[in-house]
Order: sequence, then C-alpha cells, then structure tokens
Amino acid sequence: MEHVDHGHAHEHHHGAPEGTSWRTAAQATLHCLTGCAVGEVLGMVVGTAAGLHNAATVLVSVALAFVFGYALTMRGILRAGLPLRRALKVALAADTLSIAVMELIDNTVMVGVPGAMDAGLADALFWVSLVLSLALAFLLTTPVNRWMIGRGKGHAVVHAYH
Repeated sequence: MEHVDHGHAHEHHHGAPEGTSWRTAAQATLHCLTGCAVGEVLGMVVGTAAGLHNAATVLVSVALAFVFGYALTMRGILRAGLPLRRALKVALAADTLSIAVMELIDNTVMVGVPGAMDAGLADALFWVSLVLSLALAFLLTTPVNRWMIGRGKGHAVVHAYH
C-alpha cells in the first residue's frame, strides 16, 4: 500500500521489510545517529576529561545519547505543532529501539578496543575508536530501522509530522 504524507511517498508492507528502501532506512538511521552521536561524543569527552571510571563514562554517554536523540526528533515534531507531551510520546516510539541498538554497538566497541576508554582526549586511539564505534553503529542499526519502518514503526511514526 502506498502512503503519502506532505509530499513524501512511503511504501509500507507490513511484515515485509522489502517495501522499505535502504535509502529511507539509512536516512532515518543518520537522523537518529546525529542526535545519538552528539550525546555519545559529549558523554565520552566529559567522562574522559573528568577522569570518570569507564562504567560511569558509558552511563553518561548513553544517557546523553538518549537525551539528544529524543530532543532532535522532538524539535521537528514540536515545530509541526504537536503539544509537548504528545511529541515526547512520538519521539519515544520513533527512536527508542534505534538509539538502544546504536548505544549497545558503539559502547561495546569503545569498551572492546584495548585502551580506548583509558586514552586521553589528545590520543588518536580515543578518537579513532569513537569514529569507528559510530560508523559500526550506523551500519548495524540501518537494517533494524529498515525492518521497523517496513512495519510502520520507528522513524515511520515521525513521517506524518514532517
């Protein structure tokens, strides 16, 4: 079935992700990654600069990734005129699984690369590991978003407000 919202055509075949293009999934993932990465990088920088334990740094990064991820989505939804409470519900429905998968992947990489979490902000190992973790999060979350969008979930929920 073809669904048209504000000039954007989206095909949704419930139960079959083939109806969702990889381009649409990549765009949704990139949108999610933008907010997620801001929070993730900020959390890693703050935790590293403050000398926090690795677990505390990861917790700060995850919390900020969710905050910035939801905030980026809500910004567009609020601009479309939705009340704050409804906008928050839409953002939670649209981004929770995507952000959770990204955070699992990028923090697993950061913790898994020997020395990355203990490297200082001036150390290339810290930054290369962080970029690698975000790139892998993008690559591995795109199929998840394609699957969700194909079922009318995830970022598909937000399209009505663009």
